[in-house]
Amino acid sequence: MKDSTIIRIEQPLCFETLESTIRGEIEGWMQSILNEEVSEFLGRMKSERRKALDDVGYRNGYGKPRKLTLASGTIELRRPRVRGLEQRFESRILPLFKRRTNEVSELLPELYLHGLSCGDFDLALRGLLGEDAPLSASTVARLKEKWHSELDVWKSRPLEELEVVYIWADGIYIKAGLEKQKSCLLVMIAALVDGSKVLLAIESGHRESTESWSSLLRGLRDRGLKCPKAVIGDGALGLWAGLRNVYPEARELRCWNHRIMNIVDRVKKVDQAAAVVLLRKIAYAKDREEAEKQKKAFQGWCIANDYKKAAELIDEDWERMVAFFNFPKDHWQHLRTTNPVESPFAALRLRTDAAKRFKKAENATCVVWKMLTVAQSRFRKLNAPELLKEVWKGVEFVDGVRKIQAKQSEDQSERAAA
Repeated sequence: MKDSTIIRIEQPLCFETLESTIRGEIEGWMQSILNEEVSEFLGRMKSERRKALDDVGYRNGYGKPRKLTLASGTIELRRPRVRGLEQRFESRILPLFKRRTNEVSELLPELYLHGLSCGDFDLALRGLLGEDAPLSASTVARLKEKWHSELDVWKSRPLEELEVVYIWADGIYIKAGLEKQKSCLLVMIAALVDGSKVLLAIESGHRESTESWSSLLRGLRDRGLKCPKAVIGDGALGLWAGLRNVYPEARELRCWNHRIMNIVDRVKKVDQAAAVVLLRKIAYAKDREEAEKQKKAFQGWCIANDYKKAAELIDEDWERMVAFFNFPKDHWQHLRTTNPVESPFAALRLRTDAAKRFKKAENATCVVWKMLTVAQSRFRKLNAPELLKEVWKGVEFVDGVRKIQAKQSEDQSERAAA
């Protein structure tokens, strides 16, 4: 095996000229590789005589200088020309019409997704990629055109092989520039049996209506998605109605963050901090019995402070709010809230709402989808992923432990008491 190529620096190297020197050396190295490609293709070195019966073409100088932008900067190359061939010579390292490497092409739309506007690319990247780098607003616009077709393919992908245990569902409202009302994006993120989280669905809906959620869920079912074991939502009635229409066997879990905010709104500002402390004791109780006890304590506090509506509201949707106790204890922190959807959208809203870059809801949906697919690689895996397989297979849990183990523990306690 040949040793890796050693780049020999022809001029003294110092920090002030480091960038330009390295770019120059890379340019020379790349040009030499292009020449080696031609030698390998023709089967002889430059200036080497052809055999009498050799009819495999000949070198014919170079094409016009062309720019190639790498992540390390922009260099200038000249493609060797070959004549006398039926087969066209095509370089493996410099395909026709390529002006930037794949890494740079992927960088541009990602920077746009992370908040850099089209008009800022020239100012932000010219110094890094070189004065001759092919940067413009139209460059990003062309790249974004592909997202719409990619989104259509993604929305029609088969889901038969996907083993989804939990789904977090939420309606996210985003302002589209030329539309009077905010657009509602129905978003679903799924937890798979291996503990990973993936973006499952995103669709523009008519607010969070039953029809919108039902349509989204039916689309998933028609593409082969099996019934998830639990769906965590913010309490929107349309989601629960849609879920009963399509996946009635799925357990319904209510987001505690949303419920706490709803209840606190019915408490005077001066008492809201105290109310949150009491409510969090319910949400983070060690078991359902303790949660019931803490609920009564909160309601007693509400009655003593004349917050009757807050005391009544805690009883609404109570079964959905404590349903997480019927799943593994290691998963409770994931099942109490819709944070898996809310968290990636916290930073996303800063870009979509502030920039107001979207003229139509479908454009917003496409860009938000691309943002979430980029963010998906950083989604945190669930704790105790080995328990997800048990939940998927239908193993029952009581107060966070397997039902069989819970029964055994209860029998042992009764025997000890006797």
